[in-house]
Amino acid sequence: MKALRIFSRSIRDSIKSVFRNFSLSLASISCITITLIVVAVSIVLSYSVEKFTKLIEKDVTIVAFIDNDKTEEEIKGIEKEILALDNITPSNVKFRDKMDISNEMMESSEVFKGIMQDWTKEESPIQNTYQIKVDDIDHIGNTAKELEKISGITSVKYGAGMVEQMVNIFDTVRKICIVIVVALIVVTAFLIANTIKITIFSRKKEIEIMRLVGASNTNIKIPFIMEGLFLGILGSILPVVVTILGYTKIYEHFNGRLFVSFITLEKPYPFVLYISGILVVIGMIVGMFGSWRAVRKYLKI
Repeated sequence: MKALRIFSRSIRDSIKSVFRNFSLSLASISCITITLIVVAVSIVLSYSVEKFTKLIEKDVTIVAFIDNDKTEEEIKGIEKEILALDNITPSNVKFRDKMDISNEMMESSEVFKGIMQDWTKEESPIQNTYQIKVDDIDHIGNTAKELEKISGITSVKYGAGMVEQMVNIFDTVRKICIVIVVALIVVTAFLIANTIKITIFSRKKEIEIMRLVGASNTNIKIPFIMEGLFLGILGSILPVVVTILGYTKIYEHFNGRLFVSFITLEKPYPFVLYISGILVVIGMIVGMFGSWRAVRKYLKI
């Protein structure tokens, strides 16, 4: 019961303090709100970029072209050498016969059909291929070079340069988002710390009286930390509303796409609820951290 009374009193005091120093509290709440809106945008952007990056990693395929002079037995030997390489899983290696490739090309175009329909397997200049998906796309260049060294493979294609550049660009976007969010969170924490600091000085006499009547350090500190928590919760309300309504509208307006057709957005629910939960937790942590820092540094108890 005593702990409950202390807790309820701390909440009451923290709420009173927020309204007593309303201008400073409003500045802290505004800073938290702006920070959390940026965090929400960064989460959506980072998640979409990560999703697209994984899609690239999943779909990027190395095509190894086999010399037409190689026999079936020699082709099987080439396959064994391919499977022996690092960064390659056997289930991700697929042989494509040149006649199958020819048939697909003829089905896709009447022009190809007119040219290729009379070709026999021996006459066809099209090459047999191995389509290979690597385990780690960061090492796709090295894997391609190792494939080129295998006797019987005439060339290797996978979009060299473009794939690595695209992955690097999206990785840079993710890192920039993280840096911006961390910087805003730090600034917000310091602003809340200053708000609590001024609150402490304005209640100096009250704190002295609490000490004289035997209040413990914990009893004195808790209201200030609860004030930071309360500021964090208030600051997270608008970002949560903006996230739920804004993301849903954006998803509907762009038909689930982000900027370009190949970057898809996650369905609003339950995605926006997860983001909202993250925003509230971040707001609470930032508010409590700012208050704790102020209490630890400026409250000499």
